[in-house]
Amino acid sequence: MKRRNFLINITTAIGGLVATKAIAQMGHNNMHDTMCDTHSDECQKGDNMHQHMNMDMNHNQMPQKLLSTSALPQGMNLPTLANLKNESNQEGVFEATLHLKSTKITLTPDLTTEFWTYNGMIPGPKIEVFEEDHVKITVKNELTQPTTVHWHGLLIPSDQDGNPQNEIPAGGSRTYEFTIPKGTAGTYWYHPHGHNTVAEQVYRGLAGTFIVRSKHDPLASLPEQHWFFSDLKLTDKGQIADNSMLDWMNGREGQFVLINGCYRPKIKIDSATRIRVWNSCSGRYLNLSIPNCDVYLVGTDGGLLAKPYLLTKPLLLTPAERAELIIMPKQTSTVYLQSIGYDRNKMGNVPPEQDIILGELTLTKSEPITLPNTLNHLPNMGPAVAHKLLEYTEVMDMKEPRGGVLFLINGKRHDMSRIDLKSKIHDIEEWTIFNNSHMDHNFHIHGAQFIVQSHELNGKKTQPEYIALKDTINLRPHEKLTIKIQQNLPGLRMYHCHIIEHETTGMMGQLMVE
Repeated sequence: MKRRNFLINITTAIGGLVATKAIAQMGHNNMHDTMCDTHSDECQKGDNMHQHMNMDMNHNQMPQKLLSTSALPQGMNLPTLANLKNESNQEGVFEATLHLKSTKITLTPDLTTEFWTYNGMIPGPKIEVFEEDHVKITVKNELTQPTTVHWHGLLIPSDQDGNPQNEIPAGGSRTYEFTIPKGTAGTYWYHPHGHNTVAEQVYRGLAGTFIVRSKHDPLASLPEQHWFFSDLKLTDKGQIADNSMLDWMNGREGQFVLINGCYRPKIKIDSATRIRVWNSCSGRYLNLSIPNCDVYLVGTDGGLLAKPYLLTKPLLLTPAERAELIIMPKQTSTVYLQSIGYDRNKMGNVPPEQDIILGELTLTKSEPITLPNTLNHLPNMGPAVAHKLLEYTEVMDMKEPRGGVLFLINGKRHDMSRIDLKSKIHDIEEWTIFNNSHMDHNFHIHGAQFIVQSHELNGKKTQPEYIALKDTINLRPHEKLTIKIQQNLPGLRMYHCHIIEHETTGMMGQLMVE
């Protein structure tokens, strides 16, 4: 039970176990108890550290009163994502405007909630372009905070990628302009990346989809759906709740998981269908189960796989990961789309993980189709000429008001004035990311898509189940992940855990590509 005590002591020291128990009872229904694992040395180190902490703290955080999950309507048809209008008449040019503003949205006849939105909608409008299109998007910031727009996963110049150093002031505007590289068709998204503001801006609603299409798409003939998952945490008054201590420690999870802004919608699939899936949640891991269907993974963060991969277990998508699926109903039936409980070793006194109903699938059996044997030609990276090592750790810091825990990379908290690593443009590099902590974290890097080489856990090294282009990937506690990566544009790039609360409290570094 040493690891259990270590984690509970963190919660106790930063605000009181009584408060966290109450928070857990008030609506964190998708959390779980954590037990000591085989890493007894790390557990003992944590115990020794916390035995020297001053435990006589004021219990100054009141439990949050959250809205009942029965308060929002469910069972409506899955909404279609609205498109961002192209204001250009020139072929090969996409020009548009995004307005960031506070918007009151009526969720029920009795509830009106204030969100922060792109163009007044949740989620933000869908941007669709083709490879080699020139994109010009003017962002008008009508919020009271500075912000940026990060074009997550896109291979674009660093000064156009929404780094926290390039904030748009409150009341200001800027135009992002870039050309989509050939060969990068895929499923991307956009969201804020401001300094110390990203967590609040995302949980208040700022996120949208970005699809890059190919004119030679081997799956273009299939019907297509979009499932954009987001997390919503509302107070009993129907307003967006502030982060609790547990949110800052574990990553925010609300009591509502939405698809395209809708709670537990009905989704019809009556033939082999292509599904683009986004996990835009701040901290929630989605472990997707799609019953009574053959489900093929055909694409990941950076585009199509080399060939289809038949899934035989739920698909785990951590925050910011995307996937493209082909779903073929095997029988006519009505089933639940679920997220199967996944133990990511949360901190604190939290209840066990539970399966979550995400929506209702109405399936119509159809004749299976034969998918192409070849979907894409992935880059053949040669031998690495440079090696880098990142180590994730967690430390207690009572000066940190947002949960009392810092999440670090190589022992350092993110500093916008510090360059942590340097790379040479076009070099093939091998990175090893070591999650030397007690909970799952993921890894995201800007400016490039990487290919996983191996996983290592408990001294056992394994190869990935399939080869894929990724910009975001999970690491289990004490797992080592080795990737190959190539940065092909100069400038500053961020890398970080995409559990947004962890990124905000320090788990981010800066790479300069020269």
